Amino acid sequence: MVSLAHLKRRLGQYAAVWVAGFLLSGLAILAGLWFAELMTAVDLVLPAGLLLVALALGAGVVASLASGETLGTKLVVLGLAALLALPLLWAPVSAAVAIAFFADRSIEYSQVYAAFQIGVARVLFPISQWVGGGDLFGWVWTAFQWVSTAVGFASAVVRVWPLVRRLLGPEPVEET
Repeated sequence: MVSLAHLKRRLGQYAAVWVAGFLLSGLAILAGLWFAELMTAVDLVLPAGLLLVALALGAGVVASLASGETLGTKLVVLGLAALLALPLLWAPVSAAVAIAFFADRSIEYSQVYAAFQIGVARVLFPISQWVGGGDLFGWVWTAFQWVSTAVGFASAVVRVWPLVRRLLGPEPVEET
């Protein structure tokens, strides 16, 4: 049997890590602009951001594996972690991409971004080769960016919406 409560808790934590990775990396890059050029700040911040989100994902998986949950729950958590690892790692990178976009700079000049793209290509290229003979890699990379951004946005909405509802106050009660 699979514990949906445990999965919901882990997905909520995933959402929090995505939002935190995006916001903290973005803020650190913006703060780094006071001291260095944009690509230098990106190259200093992204490794730490990627390491922190990877450690957070790993900690969640280890906590689930060490818990008293059923084997089915642990396997689903492991599968979801494998499926959602790249979108989670995209969070700090997407903050750098967004800042570079608004600064009208090309993110490809960042050595860490280029290394991240190469690392993701090592994962996605065999998949694109298996599906379409390797001609699809450009499409797969673009799809990865869009899917990862959509997953992150959905994670952010799921995580932030309850806070917004609490700020707006309780639902009005209909008088009878």
